[in-house]
Amino acid sequence: MIEIVLLWGPNNHAVEHWEEAPELASWNGALFSRRAGPRPPRGGGEPVAVYAPDELMEEEFQDLFDALQPEVPQLRLKFDS
Repeated sequence: MIEIVLLWGPNNHAVEHWEEAPELASWNGALFSRRAGPRPPRGGGEPVAVYAPDELMEEEFQDLFDALQPEVPQLRLKFDS
């Protein structure tokens, strides 16, 4: 399984477990694009992939990621390069 982190607003996120991590995914009626992963975290665990609404530009995604990082543990994981 892959741990899927969906980000869509400064106070809105969800964590799900999917069999695959497609480039584009429809979730709750919205189109999300994969922005990171899937990658296994350092020390083991399920691979993690991060999604955001497809219409967000990269800078908007980074702002959203930074805003949610303190409350979403998966966004603070360390990964091997």
